[in-house]
Amino acid sequence: MDALTPEEGMIAVQLARSVLEHTIGGKADSGPLLPPIFREKRGVFVTLTMQGDLRGCIGFPHPHLPLERAIREAVYAAAREDPRFPPVQPRELPALRIEVTVLTIPEQMNVAPGERPGAVQVGRHGLIVRGYGRSGLLLPQVPVEWKWGSREFLDHTCIKAGLPPGCWKEERVEVYTFEGQIFSEPLPDTG
Repeated sequence: MDALTPEEGMIAVQLARSVLEHTIGGKADSGPLLPPIFREKRGVFVTLTMQGDLRGCIGFPHPHLPLERAIREAVYAAAREDPRFPPVQPRELPALRIEVTVLTIPEQMNVAPGERPGAVQVGRHGLIVRGYGRSGLLLPQVPVEWKWGSREFLDHTCIKAGLPPGCWKEERVEVYTFEGQIFSEPLPDTG
């Protein structure tokens, strides 16, 4: 799976912005011209922040959709369907900052549960924890922002799944790693 170039990454962010401006802001749909890589199936997450605070984050961990469609669906869902937040309003659009993370395919860790912290590379890996009918995901940038070590990162991914911290030590709990290319808008001018 080829990485996106910096230019393609900025096109991904421009696409996400154009979707919000069109669907929420009511502007004409004038998205950027998309290179061929946007037809490839990719996992992607879109994160929205406002003044440094999370405002929405939704995505697809597995490459089931072409990148263009995945970005379109993820940015809309992050803005309007994230259950943690009220829907984004048109007046908020200028202050929103968009971040698009394009993911590699998640791979199950093949180490004993007790060795999982040593196999996690903070700042490089994102994590998915699955067990007891639940699943949770944290992107690679999250432990860096919160200054977590690998054990804290594993614990918080368990919590995100609605599971107790430390459940990653159990054989029946699966842990997957993935990597992400992160592309973001510059910080908005708040006047």
